[in-house]
Amino acid sequence: MNIFQSITKILEEVPAIGKNKKNTTQNFMFRGIDDVMNTFQPLLAKHKVFIVPQVLEQTREERQTSKGGTLIYSICKIKYTFYAEDGSSIEAIVIGEGMDSGDKATNKAMAIAMKYAMFQVFCIPTEEMKDPDSETPPESKKTAKKTADIKIQPTQIQIISKYYVGENMDKLLKANNLTKLEDMTMVKASEIIKKLQEVSKKESEEK
Repeated sequence: MNIFQSITKILEEVPAIGKNKKNTTQNFMFRGIDDVMNTFQPLLAKHKVFIVPQVLEQTREERQTSKGGTLIYSICKIKYTFYAEDGSSIEAIVIGEGMDSGDKATNKAMAIAMKYAMFQVFCIPTEEMKDPDSETPPESKKTAKKTADIKIQPTQIQIISKYYVGENMDKLLKANNLTKLEDMTMVKASEIIKKLQEVSKKESEEK
């Protein structure tokens, strides 16, 4: 397989690497380089991929701690080349930063660079994706729409429009703070129609 096929295969198999380690100084959880190495070594071997690092740039400086001690601060720009069995390759260039009071600043910078190169090339998840079949959500019912919110029905529009025409319709809408009849609720329309029917019945009796 070429490098693109090999990396795709590894992507299919790489498990989640959780943030299980804790930085006791700044109190945050992180994923260590050892976790990454232990996860990827068998996958890289299986799919015949190896990685060659090349330090492109490095800067080092001394910094003083709040307690008066000295720290070596190292920044490395490193290119990682991923090779497949057929000789094809891709490159990833990352920056690693490390601090140490002894001789480990560059080692730490390289470890950080390696870790984030792997994170970004292989999109390592921090936790396992849940299988949809592993959970059963509680039963639910469709929420019924409140009667008071239901809009006027077509038959109601026909009846009201028969009695309210022109200025009368304008007055009706204004009295109900509406711009058009279609915005009226079904309940209100029923009340108006009921009154119209009562008036019509009374007029018929008087005749």
